[in-house]
Amino acid sequence: MAQIELRNIGKKFKQEAVIENLNLTIRSGSFTVLVGPSGCGKSTTLRMVAGLERQTEGEIWIDGKCVSDTPPGLRDVAMVFQNYALYPTMSVRGNIEFGLKNKGVAKPERERLIGDISELVGLTPYLDKKPQSLSGGQRQRVALARAMVKQPKVFILDEPLSNLDAKLRSQMRTELIQLHKRLGTTFVYVTHDQVEAMSMGDEIVVMDKGVIQQADGPMAIYGQPANLFTAQFIGTPPMNVLLQEDMHALGIPAMPGVHYAGFRPEHAVLNPPDGTEGIMLRGRIATRESLGAEQIYQLELASGALVSVKTFLRPMETVEWAAAAIPAEALHAFDVRGNRVECSLNEWREAAGGGILTAAGAGGRS
Repeated sequence: MAQIELRNIGKKFKQEAVIENLNLTIRSGSFTVLVGPSGCGKSTTLRMVAGLERQTEGEIWIDGKCVSDTPPGLRDVAMVFQNYALYPTMSVRGNIEFGLKNKGVAKPERERLIGDISELVGLTPYLDKKPQSLSGGQRQRVALARAMVKQPKVFILDEPLSNLDAKLRSQMRTELIQLHKRLGTTFVYVTHDQVEAMSMGDEIVVMDKGVIQQADGPMAIYGQPANLFTAQFIGTPPMNVLLQEDMHALGIPAMPGVHYAGFRPEHAVLNPPDGTEGIMLRGRIATRESLGAEQIYQLELASGALVSVKTFLRPMETVEWAAAAIPAEALHAFDVRGNRVECSLNEWREAAGGGILTAAGAGGRS
């Protein structure tokens, strides 16, 4: 296990800055996921940790040692790529063994390590097969085994599941989580898929345009997003965000410094019964998605704003209009720059004059 520290890291490509003044500490033994849209700098950050890219400025520390000038092979880091990068002419055994041979590991020790790792990742029956005869998931296990056999302090995984189908991705997510628990090694994982990030990471680093937007545990990222970018990047569907004019039309009280109000689609109560407290909205059903147990409706409000509502109620296939209640405690507040503003339920109620936060209900009355 090893702690990783990135100190004032900057990276330029042909004078164009893609990462500026990045500071991040990755805890020893954690499963840390870097997540963000394409081009956000997450893979570049990963490659700098591995030594495959040279930072323009700043320092990289691994296990208490500055490795900024250390070659990749001496950083005690193993990397797994999305394209597997297996040797097609070698057997599974040969692929796993290749690095050990280069390091001069004696044959009995090589055989012991290969046996142990193959058993751990379920490859024992396939050791004499060539990669082209294996499924995508089995090839990914070979890539993992080849990295694991080096017994590194840090595992770096760059979108390793992106070439797999949805069912296999889900299975491999579970296997990677279990593998991390067994090994106890520091895992640094890059993905653009927020479902992977939320389900796998015990720490998540959300990035955009080379800047860390938020670094925290998955439920803190989801429940207390630091800004609008994180709020709308994490979550399916993303958080609904209302502008000031929408807030005013719905009766959401004005709060000092608050420019946007947001709420998660699953926190909206569809077709609430009489007496329900909260922000009431009514809209035309613009789209509807049935995901088995879940139903997702997109409502078009009178202002033209679209909001998503997620519910476990049975589908409303013939209804054109619907109402929803947003509990005041489910509201998130953001300032004009999109940064989170902490507002308690009592503050919302005070701003509303101490009354119950309600607005246009199912019948369209205020």
